[in-house]
Amino acid sequence: MAKKNGKRQGAGSTPAIVALEKAGAAFTVHAYEHDPATPSYGEEAAQALGVEPGRVFKTLVAEVDGALTVAVVPVSGSLDLKALATAVGGKRATMADPAAAERTTGYVRGGISPLGQRKRLPTALDASARAHTTICVSAGRRGLEVELAPEDLAGLTGAVVAAIARP
Repeated sequence: MAKKNGKRQGAGSTPAIVALEKAGAAFTVHAYEHDPATPSYGEEAAQALGVEPGRVFKTLVAEVDGALTVAVVPVSGSLDLKALATAVGGKRATMADPAAAERTTGYVRGGISPLGQRKRLPTALDASARAHTTICVSAGRRGLEVELAPEDLAGLTGAVVAAIARP
C-alpha cells in the first residue's frame, strides 16, 4: 500500500498524511503488519520495509528546560539529550513522560509522527538525514511509515537540523 506524490492507495489516513497532502509534499506511504510484541518499533519498520536502519527515523519526545520538544533520530542510533538541548537553545533535556507525549502529539507511543501533531512542538532532525535522498518516519500509527525527502520533513516541521544522535 503505497502513496506517491499525494496519491494514497489503501493505507488509511492519519493527521500526518493529511498534513503532507495539505502541504502538497511528495511522499510515499508504506504499510506493514505490526507485531505488538516487538521490542523496537523502528527496527521492526526497517526490517519490514527492507530499508537500512539508518534511513528509518524514530520520533522521540523530550523535555528541554521544561518544554516538550520533538527529536527525530535514526533507529540505528540513540538520542543525545545534551546535543538536543544545545540544538534547540536549551540547557537541559530529559525524556518526556510517555503519557504527556501521547496527549500533546495526539499519537500513541510507537506511532508518534513528527508531522500532523495535535500541538506543534519545537523539532530537531538529526543531521544524518541529509545523507539520504529520502527517509522514513512514522505516518502516525504503528505499522505505517511515510517516506519523504529530509528537507521536506525539516521544512514542514520547522525543524532545526543538527547532530543530535549517537551511533
